[in-house]
Amino acid sequence: MPTRIGKYTIEMGSKPVILGFASVVGKKEGEGPLGEYYDQCHNDTTLGESSWEKAESRLQNEAVVLALGKANLKNTDIDCILAGDLLNQCISSTFGLRSLNIPFLGQFGACSTMAQTLAIASLFAESGAARHAVAVTSSHFCSAERQFRFPLEYGGQRTPTAQWTATAAGAIVMGSPQQKQEGQIVVNSVSFGRITDFGIKDAANMGAAMAPAAAQTLLDYFSDTGSSPKDYDLILTGDLGRIGSDLMEELLMKDKIDISAVHNDCGLMIYDREKQDVHAGGSGCGCSGAVLCSYIMQQMMAGKLHKVLFLGTGALMSPTSSQQGESIPGVAHLVYLMA
Repeated sequence: MPTRIGKYTIEMGSKPVILGFASVVGKKEGEGPLGEYYDQCHNDTTLGESSWEKAESRLQNEAVVLALGKANLKNTDIDCILAGDLLNQCISSTFGLRSLNIPFLGQFGACSTMAQTLAIASLFAESGAARHAVAVTSSHFCSAERQFRFPLEYGGQRTPTAQWTATAAGAIVMGSPQQKQEGQIVVNSVSFGRITDFGIKDAANMGAAMAPAAAQTLLDYFSDTGSSPKDYDLILTGDLGRIGSDLMEELLMKDKIDISAVHNDCGLMIYDREKQDVHAGGSGCGCSGAVLCSYIMQQMMAGKLHKVLFLGTGALMSPTSSQQGESIPGVAHLVYLMA
């Protein structure tokens, strides 16, 4: 059964197992450095649909179906699906997954949604509340731009601190500890973050808004577990981009914690920042979802990574809050993966 370690961390007693994972991305993401690792790359950002929002729903549906296939399971085998996205009322998730007829729990954690859904799915599987649970998230550049910034037709200029919302989805099928086989990845522990707000109001500088929350959650986790950066092969944030990654490392150094040797960020991995003109890097729920459910998981399955701290970071804003001049609160949730 799950056991609370310290104040913020929950350790899994029997270690729920990842039975399947999949990633589906758009054209720009497929052309990036990790293109060969995704399960499916689309050549058209509309995915043949009549709207950007419908295209994003299809991304999420395809990721779940592919992950289920790799786990040798059907939709009727799943007890619960936890899903979320960036759009109002999480419509990408609800419309994308309604045909699967699986008990559904909608989640909103902004770009931290992959970590949030994975952490909760793991707790369901560990506790026996679900024999099989699915965690999934998505984002789409065009649907996010339309909601949070400007319609694409406006042709607005992007600032150097801006990040590119990934057109992508990632899905993971969690199973109960009794289903574990040799070589599979397990969830060792999770840590849910606190809302952190340093007063950042610039919606084109999400990295700076999220970095304090990432640093706080990591500090809380190290305090709870008595561990340090050297105990892990990789500390993976998603998605702080260049600005946020540098700021998080700087904030941690104030507490004499240096993660630079083992830190990477999904927003820095998904694109070639220079060749693809994405400024500070990638962002969006699907960014960390796709990177985790492709390259990272495959590296773990191949024995090249054994201990990974996945730290999903999210900016808890809405178009309404930004228009009213509110600051951008951040949150970060941590999942410790072991292979």
